[in-house]
Amino acid sequence: MKIPMLDMKRQYKMIKDEIEPKVLAALESGSYILGEQVEAFERELEGYLSVKHAITVANGTDALVIALRAAGVGQGDEVITTPFTFFATAEAIAAIGAIPVFADVCNETYNIDCKSIRQKITRKTKAILPVHIFGQPADMDGIMEIARENKLIVIEDACQAIGAEYKGKKVGTIGDFGCFSFFPTKNLGAFGDGGLITTNSDKLAIVCRALREHCSGRNGAAAREILEGGEGIQENVKVDPLYNPYKYFNYMIGYNSRLDTLQAVILKVKLKHLDQWNEERTRNADYYIKSLSKSALIMPVVADGVKHIWHQFCLRTTHKHDLGEFLAAKGIASGVFYPVPLHLQKAFDYLGYKAGDLPMAERLTSETLCLPVYPGMTTEELEYIVTAVMEFNN
Repeated sequence: MKIPMLDMKRQYKMIKDEIEPKVLAALESGSYILGEQVEAFERELEGYLSVKHAITVANGTDALVIALRAAGVGQGDEVITTPFTFFATAEAIAAIGAIPVFADVCNETYNIDCKSIRQKITRKTKAILPVHIFGQPADMDGIMEIARENKLIVIEDACQAIGAEYKGKKVGTIGDFGCFSFFPTKNLGAFGDGGLITTNSDKLAIVCRALREHCSGRNGAAAREILEGGEGIQENVKVDPLYNPYKYFNYMIGYNSRLDTLQAVILKVKLKHLDQWNEERTRNADYYIKSLSKSALIMPVVADGVKHIWHQFCLRTTHKHDLGEFLAAKGIASGVFYPVPLHLQKAFDYLGYKAGDLPMAERLTSETLCLPVYPGMTTEELEYIVTAVMEFNN
């Protein structure tokens, strides 16, 4: 039996009849960037997440960069984040000239540790950037308390966690910003790249919308006023009935980070299935936990008061490489997320971290191995995986 980490073809076949007519209609429309379909998708996301503003962008990394910029984070500011995450989290901080400051993570949830956050705060700290790793919400009560005490911005990296909940609230709606990715392998994945920024602030939403489109036009002028106190929109512009002349007036340096209409159409269809797919992931994870509970492997732990949506099912073993090879020999794919903690990545040598500085994150990178958990898996596939893992364990 061959079992991949994620079966994209299987998912496509499940919704093929829904998606293809929508895609063809979008192709025939002649509108391929932003437009009515993207706006409609944003409104649906606002309803699903119960958030005031959903601003789509080109990818999850851009979502992080733009949110940081909109928060006023810049050169020399410190942003506290986790070292146990995908590179883009800290890359976004460094890309705008800010300094990633890594706090250690919790033993059970793998999320950023509030005690470690407190230890990392300095007079240069501007923001906290927690990650809801693998689909499990971080300790947002603790993080928001620290933020209030120290007047810090909170930007939630929810790229792996759309649909997850913390005490009844969808993640990405608790801090000042939420950032999401629609990379194809995510729980809500596009047929290409895509991303999302959420906020309940009218002003911050204006800035995000401006930054995603070169800071031009009325949004660009408003964003400059909000962030820099600059002059308002250029006046005395001759209005062309066929074209918006204001798009050629730019007020700050921004980005070209717009969601394609085709991706919005596809994601609108998939959004209808998201909760069901997340429930299937949860059932698969529950099956693993129950079936492997008597093994020597360390199972993931779900914190109280949260809804985990299992982007990955990540167990721990001191023999992860051997287990991965054993499973591969039986046709079972597994994933190593992540082999190197961010504070020890070569790209961050200049920050001066060394092995042993963040022991829990370093331990997790040496012990974690992910099993397939995607929706649509059969009982036979789950049983085959469990049998193989138990065979190795014995």
